[in-house]
Amino acid sequence: MVVQQCTVLRTLPYLRRSRACLALSGVEPVCHAVPDSRPIECCATREPAAHRPSGLQIELASSPGDWRKNAQPDRRLLSGSRAGRRPEHRAIPCRPGDGLNQFACSGNSRSHRTNNAVTLGVYSCSSSNDELPQGAHMAALAPSSQDRWLDLNDVLRDLVAEGYLGQDDAETALTQRRSAVNIQLHPLEFLASLQFDDLKRPGKKLDVETLTAWLAKTCGQPYMRIDPLKINVAAVTPLMSYAFAQRHKILAVAVDRESVTIASAQPYVRSWEADLAHVLKLQIKRVVANPADIQRMAMEFFRLAKSVSGASASEQKMSNMGNFEQLLKLGASDQEPDANDAHIVNIVDWLFQYAFQQRASDIHIEPRREQGTVRFRIDGVLHNVYQFPAQVIMAIVSRLKSLGRMNVAEKRKPQDGRVKTTTPENREVELRLSTLPTAFGEKMVMRIFDPEVLLKDFDQLGFSSDDLRRWQEMTRQPNGIILVTGPTGSGKTTTLYTTLKKLATSEVNLCTIEDPIEMVEPAFNQMQVQHNIDLSFAAGVRALMRQDPDIIMIGEIRDLETAEMAIQAALTGHLVLSTLHTNDAPSAISRMLELGVPHYLLKATILGVMAQRLVRTLCPHCKAPINLNETDWQTLTRPWQAPVPPGAHQAVGCVECRDTGYRGRAGVYEIMVMSDNIKALISADLDLTAMRRQAFKEGTRSLRLSGAQKVSAGLTTLEEVLRVTPQSEQR
Repeated sequence: MVVQQCTVLRTLPYLRRSRACLALSGVEPVCHAVPDSRPIECCATREPAAHRPSGLQIELASSPGDWRKNAQPDRRLLSGSRAGRRPEHRAIPCRPGDGLNQFACSGNSRSHRTNNAVTLGVYSCSSSNDELPQGAHMAALAPSSQDRWLDLNDVLRDLVAEGYLGQDDAETALTQRRSAVNIQLHPLEFLASLQFDDLKRPGKKLDVETLTAWLAKTCGQPYMRIDPLKINVAAVTPLMSYAFAQRHKILAVAVDRESVTIASAQPYVRSWEADLAHVLKLQIKRVVANPADIQRMAMEFFRLAKSVSGASASEQKMSNMGNFEQLLKLGASDQEPDANDAHIVNIVDWLFQYAFQQRASDIHIEPRREQGTVRFRIDGVLHNVYQFPAQVIMAIVSRLKSLGRMNVAEKRKPQDGRVKTTTPENREVELRLSTLPTAFGEKMVMRIFDPEVLLKDFDQLGFSSDDLRRWQEMTRQPNGIILVTGPTGSGKTTTLYTTLKKLATSEVNLCTIEDPIEMVEPAFNQMQVQHNIDLSFAAGVRALMRQDPDIIMIGEIRDLETAEMAIQAALTGHLVLSTLHTNDAPSAISRMLELGVPHYLLKATILGVMAQRLVRTLCPHCKAPINLNETDWQTLTRPWQAPVPPGAHQAVGCVECRDTGYRGRAGVYEIMVMSDNIKALISADLDLTAMRRQAFKEGTRSLRLSGAQKVSAGLTTLEEVLRVTPQSEQR
């Protein structure tokens, strides 16, 4: 084919960049500048009509509607470049029109898709020969920088060459890939599913995160482990449509005034970058991430955004909020979505499932004037999760109140409720709901109780062997009072339930009175306080006394009446377990005296007191050894003299622990057994310091000393123990 001339007939409005040149037979091409784009190199011939044969129509997934104005092509147009498929350059014969044959130039372009198709521009051409030289037409029209989708053969070749994988495993992978089930998987996901040994990490498998990190290093792009708690979902979802994200297998993970960070598992596919940069007017920063995470997070993020958008557009009339910060907005829509609206139902379902996935212990829903906030408490620390419009927040709270059998219409006073649901692993979970009227509406906190804590042993809770021995000595007694003390969220309920689970045999009658029942256990006889019918802790204990109990658990001793009933139960031969809110174990005796309990009754009934706290445990994946400062160590262990331990570790931070350095929590305990010497110190004018010294002499370890043991074992850090334990005990 002799190429003589090229003339641009028209360009599509979305064309931004394309390079194609049909430079054959040594003829100098004629290049034309396309408006609002970079120069396009293209060549064609203009021959007399008598010599003009059927031309060639070259396209990148064009659609028939784009061609009708300039040519009369056959209807044999190829299928479009759909999501997940490599763009293909095709040559299609067409009939000559009036004057000129035509073809479309293709390349790395900003393109407009119609019916999953792309058309870049239409150019005139004809030739003096019927056919192009063999092999020349595709090379001539290939763009200089073409998208390249990851190919399993290339990945396997590089992994074998770099020593990650053996040749036999690579051949096995190629054989397995032919399966219809595996053909749709991303190459990295497919390889991870085969569980091949990682030759560079003996004893470990080639998982998808290792492969993703390898791919990032190979292509020279940063690696990112997607942490949904660190992504502002409300900010990134409007940047692109779900269809665009799915088509290109990408996900926006961060945005600021200058740039947007896009995660992809196809680092060599760049055709979408120009599209996004032009629309957003932001610099594109690319990172490589786990393909499964990209797919899953994109689905969750956009589904949530759609539900929020749909809920915000709902037409349900807003009820009287009863808050103190209602502002009159002239011309504004005074509407609140219905709590039973499908979008609100979807948001609440997502909230539950997401909290379970992230190991949250509490969900905080906090209304504000414009945007309400949802936060999760994970390992004792609150994390921002999502911001909803104020009206959506109110609808979410109403939905949760309905599920918790609370009075939805009552927004002026606090309420309590409970919900029972299932996790993605089909485990039943209890949630305790509590509302509080605030200036901007009702605030709700949901505490998540995992029934699996009842299956944990004492060593899993953080008990040392000596702690466990002292605790079991008390709980084996037939009668008396055992107190567990600590602030809210220190694990008292978990400790009590684990203990009661061990004590609840077929030979005993175990009854509880709680406010509310936090975890339902079939082995217990559980009763809930009902203030509206005057069923208090004291009244509940009085009723339980007539039920022939062996062991009684009282949720909390709050007043003298409850304390007197607990002492009465202990004096009549029952084992009573209950909780108090004090800083340390000796302070529990002082608290009982302050309630008005006579000191001689405390001497007769108290078996012992255990104070506890929860410390975050170090992440096993990233913790690193550290040499402790002797002064800091003495601050922790005073008044004892203990050598600086060699096995201490520090928090580092990795993808497994969200860069916090901690993962999970364990208890530190101060157990004071009431010996005769300690009982002798109980009087109306109690000397706490003297009692504390005597307890330490008899083997009681303070909360800080208990924490120091975990520091020396490399389970937590010195800073974490100092953060959660009180200073008063060291005086």
